[in-house]
Amino acid sequence: MLLEKKVALITGAARGIGKQIALAFAREGANIAFTDLEANEQSQQTADEIKALGVDVRFYAGNAADFDAAHQVVEQVLADFGHLDILVNNAGITRDTLLMRMTEQQWDQVIQVNLKSAFNFTHAVTPAMMRQRSGSIISLSSVVGINGNAGQANYAASKAGIIALTKSVAKELGSRGIRANAIAPGFILTDMTKALSEDTLKQFVSMIPMRRGGEPEEVAKVALFLACDLSSYVSGQVIQVNGAMA
Repeated sequence: MLLEKKVALITGAARGIGKQIALAFAREGANIAFTDLEANEQSQQTADEIKALGVDVRFYAGNAADFDAAHQVVEQVLADFGHLDILVNNAGITRDTLLMRMTEQQWDQVIQVNLKSAFNFTHAVTPAMMRQRSGSIISLSSVVGINGNAGQANYAASKAGIIALTKSVAKELGSRGIRANAIAPGFILTDMTKALSEDTLKQFVSMIPMRRGGEPEEVAKVALFLACDLSSYVSGQVIQVNGAMA
């Protein structure tokens, strides 16, 4: 039970990688607070799956890109659970298109949801973690944030920003016992990627030395490592989960 009696807050966790991170933490004894844009059948199913693992779980609906809403969620989590040990900034969207065709709205939406939400929640949890002189902040970046990608200038910029934010937070808060790290997944088989055509899927897989896409659970295992004391001297780092994809 690597996370027994810990409390973890995971944004955008009703499905996909965020959901698998929540389940992985719950299996190791953590009580789970998770967010998504709205309460629906999907968020309820995720809550039920987490609860079945024998831990406490609470769902909070709201827009992670809204500064005040993010702070309200964190205040409610602290009221409901009494403390907060782990934050996972996972909320994210894509609005892919070539730069010359990209609208200002497509740029702003991705930066707001992907990057500003990470700032919002990191800003909100910092006072509580500083008081308890401990905490692990994990933010989901991407290999695209490291290497760039045609047709994803907005997404790449947001994920590169996550890396810079993470490294800065690690330097600012390290003396208070707070660690900050980023995970940069590669081609992960989520609902979004599974919707690709068979030919497109094969093309992506052919570029990966391990010759397969990753599973959300494999990203969750890295998040678990960064959340628990096994990584007690790991901070300011970016761990790529990409099957050796360049």
